[in-house]
Amino acid sequence: MNEPAAEPAVDVTALTKRFGAVTAIENISFSVGSGELFGLIGPDGAGKTTMLRILAGVMAADGGSVRVEDVDVVAHPEDVRERISYMPQRFGLYEDLTVEENIRFFADVFEVPRRVRDERATALLGASGMLRFRKHLAGELSGGMKQKLGLTCALVHAPRIVLLDEPTTGVDPVSRREFWEILYKLRADGAAIVISTAYLDEADRCDRLALMHNGAMPFCEAPDALRARMPGGMVEIATSDARSARDVLAGAPGVQGVLMVGDGVHVHVDDAGRRAAELERVLTERAVAHGTAHTVVPSIEDLFVALLGHGPAAPAPVSAP
Repeated sequence: MNEPAAEPAVDVTALTKRFGAVTAIENISFSVGSGELFGLIGPDGAGKTTMLRILAGVMAADGGSVRVEDVDVVAHPEDVRERISYMPQRFGLYEDLTVEENIRFFADVFEVPRRVRDERATALLGASGMLRFRKHLAGELSGGMKQKLGLTCALVHAPRIVLLDEPTTGVDPVSRREFWEILYKLRADGAAIVISTAYLDEADRCDRLALMHNGAMPFCEAPDALRARMPGGMVEIATSDARSARDVLAGAPGVQGVLMVGDGVHVHVDDAGRRAAELERVLTERAVAHGTAHTVVPSIEDLFVALLGHGPAAPAPVSAP
């Protein structure tokens, strides 16, 4: 595995977590540097949420070690709280409080001085386009706005390590874009960010990406380095009948796998240049309407399917807004 050159902000070694007879995480090691955006992807049950909870010190590990800066999280979970921000899938906002009151509450928990709190809140709300909603009740906000408020509350104490568990699931495209702009700013300021995501276009925005499967982390590299691992090539074919195209092409010579994407299919083949015309011929012979087959750069979902044998769970991948 490739590791950041600088002293890691997060260092995980041989981490293991079991729930009875089920091993949720098994012997995983990786590190995350300051100013790095580190992504976790994998199907439901892969261990992503468990990993983030252990990093945050809210769940005990059964083996291995986790260090956040100079703190041993496994041995001293309480000592890491002020250094991190952990935003679970359902962040605990108080819906009967206003946006401003929620921020004030979380700032008070971390003893952030009032002047500093107000400056940070204004900057974060401004970045997410929510300044004009600061007097609104949290319960009246849309799903995307609640997520942005949750992030603001989680960041008001200026943590150096940010842990986010699928923070944009169900969020509209505009809010997702604003959310990621905030993350880019945090990364530029030197924060270490660990994020799990169900949107595979978001995974491609990470500096490094960890593919998790059945509690293991078999691949952990930059997205382009993962693409270089993919054998063969990827052919894209537009079609109005993607399901039939998938079924017809699945057994064609040289085909390693077929994935329905949008208004067509991605076909993983042994030799894209050689197989493109052959795939068109197969579809024509089987009377499946189709466009021209052409070689494309594999998506993160293509990589996941090729390297691990299946795609992450829903929601389905969407294009970057």
